[in-house]
Amino acid sequence: MSDAPEVSRPVVTPVRVVIALCLVAPFVAMLWVGSYAKTDPEFAGIPFFYWYQMLWVLLSTVLTMIAYQLWQRDQRARASEKGGASE
Repeated sequence: MSDAPEVSRPVVTPVRVVIALCLVAPFVAMLWVGSYAKTDPEFAGIPFFYWYQMLWVLLSTVLTMIAYQLWQRDQRARASEKGGASE
């Protein structure tokens, strides 16, 4: 047993900030209704109001997948620092 203090990684890291931004971006985009409450430009005859929201369904999926992959990598790195198993 060593008397040296255990050095731990900070809780807020750049990777975790990116994860938070990936998860918060869809909420901000959808709650800021004034930015998309219009009909033009149309896409394939669909008003902007509708296709913008459908686009964010896809973007939200991609951003959530990115956040999950970054989280898994961060957790594996933390576990390997402690000398534990990754799962």
